[in-house]
Amino acid sequence: MLFDKFQTMADFQAELAGRGVVPFGAVTEQILSATEGVVEGRKVILAGTNNYMGLSFDPRCIAASQAAAAKWGTGTTGSRLANGSFAEHQALEQEIAGFYGVGHAIVFSTGYAATMGMCSTLAGAGDVILLDADSHASIYAGVKLSEAEVIRYKHNDPDDLAKRMRRLGDRASQALIIAEGIYSMLGDVAPLKEIAAVKREYGGYLLVDEAHSMGVLGDTGRGAAQAAGVEADVDFTVGTFSKSLGSIGGYCVSRHAELEAIRFCIKAYIFTASSSPSIIASTREALRIIVSEPERRQRVWDNANRLYQGLKALGLPVGPTASPVVAVEMVDRSRTIDCWKALMEAGVYVNLVIPPASPSTNFLLRNSVSAAHSSEQIDTIINAYAGLKAAGLFEPAQAA
Repeated sequence: MLFDKFQTMADFQAELAGRGVVPFGAVTEQILSATEGVVEGRKVILAGTNNYMGLSFDPRCIAASQAAAAKWGTGTTGSRLANGSFAEHQALEQEIAGFYGVGHAIVFSTGYAATMGMCSTLAGAGDVILLDADSHASIYAGVKLSEAEVIRYKHNDPDDLAKRMRRLGDRASQALIIAEGIYSMLGDVAPLKEIAAVKREYGGYLLVDEAHSMGVLGDTGRGAAQAAGVEADVDFTVGTFSKSLGSIGGYCVSRHAELEAIRFCIKAYIFTASSSPSIIASTREALRIIVSEPERRQRVWDNANRLYQGLKALGLPVGPTASPVVAVEMVDRSRTIDCWKALMEAGVYVNLVIPPASPSTNFLLRNSVSAAHSSEQIDTIINAYAGLKAAGLFEPAQAA
């Protein structure tokens, strides 16, 4: 039957319902601040929102959004190519290009559309794409649509990338290499300095997805490429407005003037209604804030290090390095669900991640920290995990 392939998920949902757990699609009934809300009827610290700069509830962004809706209306009712390109869209494109110090930008309605759209369009039949094995679903969706030859290199392994580029021979000079800045599940940072060196040796074009690193890495928040000092080696940077900028949408920026022609070949851009004026306005205001308030980056890293070291001190299996994404990795699904439920009962909302969303066969309790979290809130999160460990909910083999 047509629906047979969904039975495994249906069974899993039934299991969750039977245990009174709603980790996927949990409903937030009220937002109290950038770091607190009411989720499934319980007041919690929001530790799974990707609100890295804490701007989703910033009064300046809210005011800009309200003013734009009053001036421009609630929506564009069309695509950028039809009737949905407003002056505000162009202004944001100029500003995001200026933020990255390049000449060209495209604004998309979602981050998924930006990444998928660029990955499906830049390379085509007869071309080669090399992507990190742990790439985001939007990247995999894009390269599949591209009809290019797709080669996966080992996660964060520049030597494996070099080996595969070497095998391509002359084709390497026209290959598209794809990496991310911060990987969204475990929070590990790509070795972009070494990846850029491979590109310089063998040729090709480099696309970096800075979705989770824009705002939090680099001297001015441009991301992992800036932090690694290799921005000149990056041909295309894609990202999202839904993390550090606290809204929704996506972008691609490039120094290549060809991006203006590529714009009219991207189906995810051509056939999607453009972002509402209120979203564009709040995004523009958020971009101004992260430029003018660099201290937010320091606060998010202070919180990230505090949470990472606190969970590590408990002996919990966290990722390889501290970052605004701090994940606890587990093997047993049932125990992971129990831990997620216990954290909610302790007043902490985190993300429950299951395969294939996780980069392995393991399960994750994924935490994301914000510049808006207080030190006391971070300590509350750590104490909630300590309570889980004391209750014996973590797997013995993975606890100190």
